[in-house]
Amino acid sequence: MADRQVLLKTLLHQRHWQTYSTFCKEYDKAARSVDPALEGKRPSRAQLHRWLSGELKGLPYSDHCRVLEAMFPGRTAQELFSLSPNGTGTATPVVPAQPPNGTAQVAVNPMSQMADVTAVFSSRSAFAAAFPPTALFDDAQEIHAAGLSLNMLCQNYPDHQLKRLLENGTRIRCLFLDPEGSAIRAREQEENHPAGTLTTLTALNISVLSRLKAGLAAEPAERLEVHLYDETIRFNILIVDGRTCVVQPYLPQARGVDSPTFVMNDNTAANGLFPVFEQVFTSMWERSRPV
Repeated sequence: MADRQVLLKTLLHQRHWQTYSTFCKEYDKAARSVDPALEGKRPSRAQLHRWLSGELKGLPYSDHCRVLEAMFPGRTAQELFSLSPNGTGTATPVVPAQPPNGTAQVAVNPMSQMADVTAVFSSRSAFAAAFPPTALFDDAQEIHAAGLSLNMLCQNYPDHQLKRLLENGTRIRCLFLDPEGSAIRAREQEENHPAGTLTTLTALNISVLSRLKAGLAAEPAERLEVHLYDETIRFNILIVDGRTCVVQPYLPQARGVDSPTFVMNDNTAANGLFPVFEQVFTSMWERSRPV
């Protein structure tokens, strides 16, 4: 890895666009040519660092990909985030594995088999290392979260940042497993927790949001909605700005932090999974009750 770097970083240096201010200027110029509505929606300095350091798993939002492809005509987003030898503009191609002798060869584009899934992680901790809450939430205008205790939003993201989002117009919907319901007690037993473990954690997180909401003015307080549901828990779903969807299944006898995590970044992909889980969230929300 020492002699390899993200192709995008190489190309920025070649064009002398490597400073953040110059990058933003060129990004906005390309954005205007793609869609004037995208101008000014460039990545933050921290986001750009993750792009160029190789920490990004999968690809950025589809709008970012469109603008980057306009900045570098002839390059696809997948190429821009591939690795290239330092100082060159040539990405290392991905060579498909050869089938065993005698096996019929079928040309398959591996990306086409992924629908709109752009990243897969073996656990929530692996996902969080690649997608820290600040990267997900700092610039969000709309956050929908459904699951058990919603620790990523309530425990891993500072209260003052949530307050800032709400006061700046962000709408947040949080759907918790009812701490007084039967489904959470069943989940405690399945995970072999002492009685009250998940109930206490969930009630604590709800109280965090309730306290935050109580300290807000009327208008930003209305933007924070907290609901409860009491059903067998199947998924943790996080949808940010209708463009990024993060889904975890709840596995038998395994804590949520140990569950595989899937990231989808395009809610318009044909036969994609994003609309499926977006509908799951909507359906659960409609069946839920406010705190």
